[in-house]
Amino acid sequence: MGLRSFAAARLPAALSGLSGFRASEPAEPTVAEAASFDALVPRLNYLPKADVKRIREAYKFADEAHLGQMRNSGLPYITHPIAVAGICAEWRLDAQAIMAALLHDTIEDCGVTKAELIERFEAPTAELVDGLTKLDKLQFSTKEESQAESFRKMLLAMARDVRVILIKLADRLHNMRTMDAMQPVKQRRIARETLDIYAPIAHRLGLNQIYRELQELSFKFNYPWRHRAVEKAVAKARGNRRDLVSRIEQDVRKAFTEFEVPCEIQGREKTLYSIYKKMKDKHLSFAQVSDIFGFRIIVGDLPTCYLSLGVLHQLYKPQPGRFKDYIAIPKPNGYQSLHTTLVSPLGTPVEFQIRTEAMHMVAEKGVAAHWMYKTGPNAQSAQQLGANWLQSLIDIQDETRDANEFLEHVKIDLFPDAVYVFTPKSKIMALPKGATPVDFAYAIHSDVGDHTVAAQVNGEPVPLRTELHSGDVVEVITAPGARPNPAWLSFVRTGRARSKIRHFLKNLEQDESRGLGEKMLAQALRAEGLALPSLNDEDFEAAQLWQQLARWAGNRHVDELLVEVGMGRKIASIVAKKLARMLAEQGQRPDAVMLSMGRFATDDAPAQGSVTIDGSEGASVRLAPCCRPIPGDEVKGYLGRGEGLVVHTAECSVGKRLFQRDSEHWIAVNWAEELTRSFEAAISVMLHNGKGVLAQVASAVSAAEADITHISMGEEPQNGKDAEMNLLLSVRDRLHLADVLRTLNRSPAVRRAKRVKP
Repeated sequence: MGLRSFAAARLPAALSGLSGFRASEPAEPTVAEAASFDALVPRLNYLPKADVKRIREAYKFADEAHLGQMRNSGLPYITHPIAVAGICAEWRLDAQAIMAALLHDTIEDCGVTKAELIERFEAPTAELVDGLTKLDKLQFSTKEESQAESFRKMLLAMARDVRVILIKLADRLHNMRTMDAMQPVKQRRIARETLDIYAPIAHRLGLNQIYRELQELSFKFNYPWRHRAVEKAVAKARGNRRDLVSRIEQDVRKAFTEFEVPCEIQGREKTLYSIYKKMKDKHLSFAQVSDIFGFRIIVGDLPTCYLSLGVLHQLYKPQPGRFKDYIAIPKPNGYQSLHTTLVSPLGTPVEFQIRTEAMHMVAEKGVAAHWMYKTGPNAQSAQQLGANWLQSLIDIQDETRDANEFLEHVKIDLFPDAVYVFTPKSKIMALPKGATPVDFAYAIHSDVGDHTVAAQVNGEPVPLRTELHSGDVVEVITAPGARPNPAWLSFVRTGRARSKIRHFLKNLEQDESRGLGEKMLAQALRAEGLALPSLNDEDFEAAQLWQQLARWAGNRHVDELLVEVGMGRKIASIVAKKLARMLAEQGQRPDAVMLSMGRFATDDAPAQGSVTIDGSEGASVRLAPCCRPIPGDEVKGYLGRGEGLVVHTAECSVGKRLFQRDSEHWIAVNWAEELTRSFEAAISVMLHNGKGVLAQVASAVSAAEADITHISMGEEPQNGKDAEMNLLLSVRDRLHLADVLRTLNRSPAVRRAKRVKP
């Protein structure tokens, strides 16, 4: 396939055919032609006759399966699979992919089984069809969950075989081209989904032709009035600027002839959607969008690209800061070109793209270029397009079993822009715009990300939330004992980093909840006068007992039961009573000493015993934000359903209401003698309003050896002379807080400082 088929509009001829990136459409086929295999045959001339024969058999099978089915437009349904196969044939996909394109709706719409397809067309083709099949037969709680699950299945099949997504994109493209017959509501829904998911995937895999057309069609059906308005404005501008474009084309052609640089010059028009998006994002009128037209220079080899750049810069002055070398550093999807913006004779900016024929093929076809370039220097790079991203899908799936969460991670990764940073050993890494050193660490390896403690950018220490920029040299500092911080989730940009952090925290929460559950069950069982049976798998009798208890509780195994006890989903005292009955059946009797210890160790503690807190607890134990308990406060713990242990002060009004409503879920909590960290306390400070009061407050807090973690201003009183300030302070215990309050109350700027209570 020659380059001329890619040219959206040819020069010269004064851009008379310039209408976007798509080539002019052939004449509409008749219904009989569209439904006939003969319409597909000319496009299959690159395949051996034996393969064409197998594809014909797949066509016959699909034609019989869809017999009697019609599309919304009134055409026979078989016209759709033929059109999808035709798009795939333009990419020169192999016979298995063309067969799968013809058969892609047979499982979903015609009741054909995967086993039938394996028998008729062998396993590889059947696997492709299965990867394309939606999960309509499964029952989901919501439509969103169904869509997410279907999308996850398709992406995982795509990660195993990229042909799945190529066929799916061809399917979506034809559906978008023929969506006029649908209801407007359905048009908008499908257009939104295409713009959010399928167009970014096409872009991520370098399928720029498909990407632009999907965007354009989505724009047309999502915002029909805006689409028509921009279309009319572009048509008018095309007429007004015809002379300018023709003059630039003549100047460029003359310059390249003088320098004896053979090239092909193509006119390039910005798509309607990209014009609209630029107007919307930058708040511009149509007249202010200057780069509606541009030029593409296609040359014979790589050195000539840079020679051509010199020719253009000699012809017109380049705009500073508008040159990008995507040949030396390709985009993440494999795109390569030189981009430069020059000032035209009338003072308007004009963008030029310079690339080789092979680069042009990859720029337009992306991953599909692999099938078009079987040999030559471009084959290897084309084959690797998108490979890292596809592999990351499998990695994310391993840690994310929830379909909606998987879809969220993938959406994060479908970024249009990238920054290029360097490792200390000068390896280039592409990351999404807004990425941080934590994203960089996880891009290197999950172990590096998990143990990150600090980072340096260009030799200077920076916070881990620092946004990276192209050209930065990033170095990550790790420590063996470090682990991911939940706060990282608020600023990481890549789906890989987000899924790895969540996976680690989820496992950590499970481990901590299991330990807490075991401790609570042991204490509750002690109240029955019994010791907790061994949890060692090698103790056969104890293992059987635990397995019976887990089955009684509705859990698959004992670890799951202990996690649920620790998370508060099951009450420890009830599980302990059942375990005590099971032990009694085995002949074990309560021990009098243990019974008295368990029942009379605390005055009015529930039968579950007590838990000691030293500050090292993780996600399974939380300090209630309503009362913010600190060491020295009298505290009690509430085992919320699925929330783990939530610790309240004894005088907390929220906690008292919970106790009246649900007393069985409460457990005694004690502070450890040695604490591992500081705790947050909320205080309210009434100030004499004036200059420098904030500095005086900060100085007083610092003098008392405390830290301010958050500041907010309360409502200003009516007299206007006083102001209220709310602080979160990091303190050691209640005595330390009292010292801080005394220091604040002695400050001239402070009228009154007190602890906030719910």
